[in-house]
Amino acid sequence: MLALGAALLGGAAHALEQPLGTVLLSVTGKVRKPNVNSTAGGRVDFDMAMLEALAQSSFSTRTPWFAKARRFTGPLLRDVLAAAGAQGTLLRLVALNDYRVDMPFEDCQRHDVIVARLLDGQPMAVRDKGPLFVVYPFDAQPELRSATYYTRSAWQLRSIDVL
Repeated sequence: MLALGAALLGGAAHALEQPLGTVLLSVTGKVRKPNVNSTAGGRVDFDMAMLEALAQSSFSTRTPWFAKARRFTGPLLRDVLAAAGAQGTLLRLVALNDYRVDMPFEDCQRHDVIVARLLDGQPMAVRDKGPLFVVYPFDAQPELRSATYYTRSAWQLRSIDVL
């Protein structure tokens, strides 16, 4: 657990431990901190416990996918990328159904985009857009309430390729 904590705080010399549970998210491409003892260089895998170990953020926002505002909770996307040592200009998000969308890397620096793992305090099943859902705080800024940002919100997220 100490190695995980040290890796989450940053530093090029640290790498995340191997996930013990089912891998839910893989970050590939321009990453500098692959999992310890990983045979897949340039790749960082996260299970739910690893995502839960990161600082958690929550916000309520209206979305086009739900009739009313919902509360989303999970780590900030920028923190997930920092844990992987990711640096690039573009993120290619891929969902379980192979939906692919590109997001400028700077989006997660400018906005508090989260990798939601909870919806209204409950884990999300695949049929409910889970287990991971990239969500912008749409209600925080009027410009986020547009098709541009809605399309960048990938539900059922399975991988992020850092380009």
